Amino acid sequence: MWRPSIPLLRKVVLPSIKDNVKFSKTFFSTRNRLPKSTAKLTLVSASVGVLIGAGYGGYTHYVVNSKKRPKLTLNEEYAFLNEAPPYQAHYKVINESDSSNLQLVLFQYRTCPFCCKVRSYLDSKGISYEIVEVDAVLRQAIKWSAYKKVPILLAKVDGGYQQLMDSSAIISALETYFRDKNSQLTEIVKFYPLSRYTNDDGKSMTDITNKYFVMHNSSVPDQKERMEEKEEREWRQWADSVLVHTLSPNVYRTPGEALATFKWFEEVGGWKQSFPGWECALMVYGGAAAMWMIAKRLKKRHNLQDDVRHSLYNAADAWIDAVKKKGSKFLGGDQPNLADVTVYGVLSSIEGCQAFQDLRNNTDIGKWYDEMKNNIASKKGRVLSVHAKN
Repeated sequence: MWRPSIPLLRKVVLPSIKDNVKFSKTFFSTRNRLPKSTAKLTLVSASVGVLIGAGYGGYTHYVVNSKKRPKLTLNEEYAFLNEAPPYQAHYKVINESDSSNLQLVLFQYRTCPFCCKVRSYLDSKGISYEIVEVDAVLRQAIKWSAYKKVPILLAKVDGGYQQLMDSSAIISALETYFRDKNSQLTEIVKFYPLSRYTNDDGKSMTDITNKYFVMHNSSVPDQKERMEEKEEREWRQWADSVLVHTLSPNVYRTPGEALATFKWFEEVGGWKQSFPGWECALMVYGGAAAMWMIAKRLKKRHNLQDDVRHSLYNAADAWIDAVKKKGSKFLGGDQPNLADVTVYGVLSSIEGCQAFQDLRNNTDIGKWYDEMKNNIASKKGRVLSVHAKN
């Protein structure tokens, strides 16, 4: 669990507060408000500055120190647990028609696009599962795991619990299971080994091999099926490598949009019911401030257009053009395939943001999106709120 040290506060957080005086004036303008005492204004400004500095300082600390973390072994990351880790579910999705024989727990951030992908897949299959909301600040809910990203899916299997990770690998592994239920998840995960490589910047990276492939253990697909699966894989990969990178620079485009986005996150994620008030405030105000600044870096890193909305629109147009060429409601035909579910899941993560409304108004994505939403809703189980505070 990260806590800011004194040197970190001195070197990172305090300078970031100074650098963000202009941002504070823009983000939290007191214009048109009732007059307040100088002392009270000073207190409010100081509190806001601390939140901004802590948010940005935490991110900087993570970036700097992530390089110092010891490398995890394959066994540590693809964990098999003899007993279930301690957790408190915040929601349960219950489908009386579920015949999967799976007992699943999803550890997630509610509006993370990768978590939304996994939820969309589980719902499209009519699977019952539990949801644990992971707080973005302390991440206590996944303290048990050596793998510190979300989503994490924990599946009850013979003799214990199998950890699944990486949204695309989770979907592929589960789809492989559904196509051949004679296979065990403990065996299926071996088709998706972890690999390490060095990227163009010389940074050590970890990825999962074959994560876009659904394995065929019993039957071999014919030529037509192979072509369809190839197209499906390519669009799933496109969603991860292109579409998802247009989101953050758009939903955090301005200070106002960043704050509105995080307030929507707070509402739809049930943060107030799940986390302490101080933590909600830090996630909303500190997170909005930090992500507004980070979004500028992401825009440059992913070579988005000056008006980032156009990059988002172009991505949506590319997807809809592919669907229209099929002459059907979905890329998969009359029913969605894994590419449909993936793209829908990614876009659903920004449904409550201004960027999504602009996307609907300026592209033809709306009809397909609504068809997908209705299709998945017709298969999804009932959602029961538990809201157990960590």
